[in-house]
Amino acid sequence: MPFFQWEDIVTAFTLFIAVYMVIVILFYTVILLISMLQLRKEYKLDRVQVYEDYMEGIYTKPVSIIVPAYNEEAGIVHSVRSLLSVNYPAFEIIVVNDGSTDHTLDKMIDHYDMKEIKKVVRKQINTKPIGKIYQSAIFSNLFLINKENGGKADALNVGLNFSHYPYFCSLDGDSVLEQDAFLKVMKPIIDSNEEVIASGGSVRIANGCQIQNGRIQKIGLSDKPLVVMQIIEYLRAFLMGRIGLSRHNLLLIISGAFGVFSKSWVVAAGGYRTDTVGEDMELVVRMHRLLKEKGQKKKIVYVPDPVCWTEVPEDTTFLRRQRRRWHRGLFESLWIHRKLTFNPKYGSIGLLAFPYFWIVEFFGPIIELFGYIFMLLCLFLGGIYIEFAILLFLLSLLYGSIFSMAAVLLEEWSLTKYPKVSDIIKLFLYSLTETIWYRPMTVIWRCEGILQMLKGDTSWGEMKRKGVSE
Repeated sequence: MPFFQWEDIVTAFTLFIAVYMVIVILFYTVILLISMLQLRKEYKLDRVQVYEDYMEGIYTKPVSIIVPAYNEEAGIVHSVRSLLSVNYPAFEIIVVNDGSTDHTLDKMIDHYDMKEIKKVVRKQINTKPIGKIYQSAIFSNLFLINKENGGKADALNVGLNFSHYPYFCSLDGDSVLEQDAFLKVMKPIIDSNEEVIASGGSVRIANGCQIQNGRIQKIGLSDKPLVVMQIIEYLRAFLMGRIGLSRHNLLLIISGAFGVFSKSWVVAAGGYRTDTVGEDMELVVRMHRLLKEKGQKKKIVYVPDPVCWTEVPEDTTFLRRQRRRWHRGLFESLWIHRKLTFNPKYGSIGLLAFPYFWIVEFFGPIIELFGYIFMLLCLFLGGIYIEFAILLFLLSLLYGSIFSMAAVLLEEWSLTKYPKVSDIIKLFLYSLTETIWYRPMTVIWRCEGILQMLKGDTSWGEMKRKGVSE
């Protein structure tokens, strides 16, 4: 092939990647500006007084807290202890043991003096068979259901069938809530007179924090670089992405680690699907779809302040499995509801949210991976190609590290969850390195998730827990 033709191909490919990254950068810039304005608007309020008013039972709605647990013996007792101490007038805790092969069930029974009870469970959603049902002799609002293994979604559906209250919260078994988290996450639901049917809160990383008896004693950073990079990643995803999308009712994800839903709307949507690894996103998308098809003007929102602390992987083996699974779950949710894409019938969800998740979130890693390979190739070719490589690297730096740095500054500017200046400096400096090592690594893992999907691999992948509470 003549040289000029090869150069034309290289130029065209460079232009494609550059245009793609500029579009993404512009989108994130808009999202960042929206997030900044929204955060400053909210945090000018006297939040303490506002939330104290909601402790009056006449204002609040009772909540069922559903905790699906599979092999969570390391942290389940402390997580439940954290939930029992939340600052909220009326709630029940339903731990669903999903056929654990460790001592999760025994630990719950022994520690909380669980006694077997006879209760008829109304089966609104089909689930795997359940076995014994227990109630704590110490805490009357604590229940334990033992069931046949069916996966997280099936365990949540069992909890839904059993629950007594009009709102429920899905919560991971290794999570620890801040005491006022429920007051804050329920506030938009109460204020909206039930116009808001789902509300998600921030999820932060507990690794490196000092937690005793299910309560955060001291917030700190892990000394493991992989964990620090995940903290930055979570800050960017929650403080930038979700605030901006929520502002215009475009939120397609409420984290399975911490979210509150209207039980009636979830049951109407059919509960959690058990044939997808991204059951949390798929449910939110299905609820949006149901609302549009019924012509209902309800909202699904994100609240930045309520914080749930959760354990994250500390080594590449388990982090790799998690990111592969997340990307497969993203595709499943988008593919199941693909008819929404660019469909004006579904309003801004079909015309904005779905195209964004397809183009940026799903196909983004593929384009980025080709971009990294292309940059390396350009460096080896030399000459004019080095200029292409520098251009792409600078765009990549802006796309990755700069926005991560902005998320860290946004955290310090608004929420200030990390009290030590040295922690903020450490996060800031680490964010500068994201483009060099962490982002390429996660891009490769997400692309591996696509390959797994093409091969028909539906495995969940074991996640090792060591527990975050003492």
